[in-house]
Amino acid sequence: MPIKAYYGEIVHNFLKDNNERILGVLTREHHHALDEPQRSAWLQELSILKTSLANRPNDRIFLEFFIPRMGKRADAVLLSKNILFILEFKINATGCSATGLDQVEDYALDLKNFHEGSHCVAIVPVLIATEAKPCPIPEPRFAADLVAKPVCTNASGLADLIEDICLKQTSPFINAEHWMAKGYRPTPTIIQAAEILYRTHSVTDISRRDASAENLQETSASVGRAIDQARSTSKKTICFVTGVPGSGKTLAGLNIATRRSDEHSDENAVFLSGNGPLVDVLRESLARDKVRRENVRKTTAEREVRSFIQNIHHFRDQYVGNEDIPIEKVVVFDEAQRAWTRDQATNFMQRKRGIQAFNMSEPEFLIGVMDRHPDWCTIVCLVGGGQEINTGEAGISEWISALESKFPSWEVHVSPRIVLPEYGSRGVEQFLASPRVHADERLHLAVSMRSYRAEALSEFVGHVIDNEPSSACACYRSIQGDYPIYLTRDLHAAKTWLRNQARGTERFGLVASSGAQRLRPEGIYIKASIEPINWFLNDKLDVRSSYYLEDVATEFAVQGLELDWVGICWDGDFHYQDGSWVSQAFKGTKWQSVNDESRRLYLKNAYRVILTRARQGMILFVPQGDLLDLTRPPSFYDGTFAYLRSCGIPTLGDAMP
Repeated sequence: MPIKAYYGEIVHNFLKDNNERILGVLTREHHHALDEPQRSAWLQELSILKTSLANRPNDRIFLEFFIPRMGKRADAVLLSKNILFILEFKINATGCSATGLDQVEDYALDLKNFHEGSHCVAIVPVLIATEAKPCPIPEPRFAADLVAKPVCTNASGLADLIEDICLKQTSPFINAEHWMAKGYRPTPTIIQAAEILYRTHSVTDISRRDASAENLQETSASVGRAIDQARSTSKKTICFVTGVPGSGKTLAGLNIATRRSDEHSDENAVFLSGNGPLVDVLRESLARDKVRRENVRKTTAEREVRSFIQNIHHFRDQYVGNEDIPIEKVVVFDEAQRAWTRDQATNFMQRKRGIQAFNMSEPEFLIGVMDRHPDWCTIVCLVGGGQEINTGEAGISEWISALESKFPSWEVHVSPRIVLPEYGSRGVEQFLASPRVHADERLHLAVSMRSYRAEALSEFVGHVIDNEPSSACACYRSIQGDYPIYLTRDLHAAKTWLRNQARGTERFGLVASSGAQRLRPEGIYIKASIEPINWFLNDKLDVRSSYYLEDVATEFAVQGLELDWVGICWDGDFHYQDGSWVSQAFKGTKWQSVNDESRRLYLKNAYRVILTRARQGMILFVPQGDLLDLTRPPSFYDGTFAYLRSCGIPTLGDAMP
C-alpha cells in the first residue's frame, strides 16, 4: 500500500501554491463537512509552514499524512535531504503536553516499524505548540532504530529547529522517489484493527502484504466463496479456520462479519465469542471510537456495537427451550476450540440455568440452532492451536463429532491443519476423508501478525513449553535481534525494563497464570481480578490501567488481546524440575500435584497464552523463592530459571553495559 496524504508537493511548488487552493484540496480530500475551527487551523499551519520552509525549496511536504495502523493523520510530514520530520501542530497552545508528545512519537514509530521506506531513515517527531515561549533548540536524542525522542518548539522556532537538526545529523541521504514508492505494511493491535475495520469496512489499510505470510484477505475471500456457494445452492455449510497465536483469526472473523453485513444486509452476520474480556474490550473500544468520531451518545454507540459483537453464551441462552429460528444466516464463532463438552455444557445448564432436559455439547447445540433455518446458513469457526485453558473446553473434536453423528447434510470446509494435535481434533481422520469435507489451505493463517518483529515467536514458545530446549535455543537465535526476551529474578528490574522499552503510548503490563497463587509475597495477587476495559484501554494517568504495573492479568483476561511489551511472572504451578515440567495447583495451604491429563494441558496452555501476548518483546520474572516458606522453595524457581536460560534466553544483567 503506497503512502497517502491529502496534499503532497516539492516545497518549491508548495511555497508558490495559493493557500486557498491548498485549502480546497484539503477540504475535498477530507470527505466531511469542514467546520470553521479546522479551516482556521489549516490556514495557520500553512502560514507557519511557508515561513519556516522558505529556505528549503528542495524538500518535500505532505499535509494530512495518513497513518493506517492508527487510523489517524499527522498534520505534516517533511522529507528533508537526510531527516524525516513528523510535524504535529497544537494551534494556540502555550506549552507541549505529554499527550501531544506521545501522539507525535506514535506517528514516528508507526512509520519506522511499518513503512518499508522508513526502516533505515532518521525520524524526528516535532510538536509545535504555536504560542509557547521561545526556548533553546533541543538536541535530538536518537534511539538505536533512528527514531528521536519527540522535540517541542513554537511557531517562530520551527525553521531554526529543522535547519539545526539537518546540519548536525550525519544520517544518509533520503531518496524521495524511492521513499514514496515503498509500501506500508501495518500490523495493528486487535483493538486498533477492530476500530479501523468497523469504521471503514475494509482490511485493506490494516493487513500486511508479506509474501511469506498467509494473506488475511485470501482467507476472508475463501470463506466468502463458501458462504456464497451455500446461499446459491441452499445448503448449510461450516468452515473451520485455523491459525497460530496472533495470526489474525479474530481480525479475519470481524472482517467476514463486517463484509457480509455490509454487502448482504439480509444475512444479519454476527461475530460471536465466548471470551468475555475480549468482547467487553472490543465493544468498549468501538463505542468510544464512535463517540469521538460521530459525537453520538455513548448509549447509542453501545447499542449499535452490541448487535455486531455478541457473547456466544448470550446467543446460546436465547435459543434454549424454544424452536425459534435465528435471524442470523452467518455466524462467526471466535475461539471455537473453547466451546464446552457435553458434560460441561449439561452441568452448567442444569446447575446455573435450571434446564434439566439439556444434554448435549455446546457445538451440537449451536449447530442445531443454525440448522433450524429451512434453507441455508453458514457457521465460521475460528480455531486456535493449544488455546484451551479452562475445564470442559472441548477442542475441535466436539464440533466434528456433532457434524458426523447429527448433521450429515452439512457441507464442511476445513483447513488441512485441523488434524494437528494442538487443535484438539483427535480421531477425526475418517470424517475428514468424507466427500462432503473440502480441504482448503487458504483457511489456515500460518504467520503471527501480533509479533510483527518475530514471526517465529509462537514456534519458540512451543519448544519452551514442550520441553525442547535445544530447538528453543536455535529458534531464539533467529529472533533475538528483533524481538528482545530477557530473564530476571528482580521484579523491580522487570518493571523498570518495561517502562524503558515503551515509547509513545506503547502499552505494557504484567501477566501471570491464574494458578500463580504464591506470587503474592512478591506483591502479585492474581486473585484480585483486573477490569479488562480499564486495564487495556485507559491511559497512563489511570491507576487501573496496565501502565501502572500494579494489577496483573491472567490468561483468561488476555487471551485474544495483546500488549506491546509484557512482563511474565512465573510461579511454581508450572515449574521445571529434574528434566521435565511439573504441574501443580495451590489448595488451602499447600501445592498439590495435577495428575489429570486435561488439567495438565490447561495449565500448559495457560503459559502458552501468556507467553504469546507481547508484540515487541517481553521479560520473564522468576522469583528467588524463600527457604523459610514451604510453599515457595527456591528449588521450584531455580530449576525454571536454569531451564529458561538453557532455551537461550539471556538474563537482564547480560544486557547491561
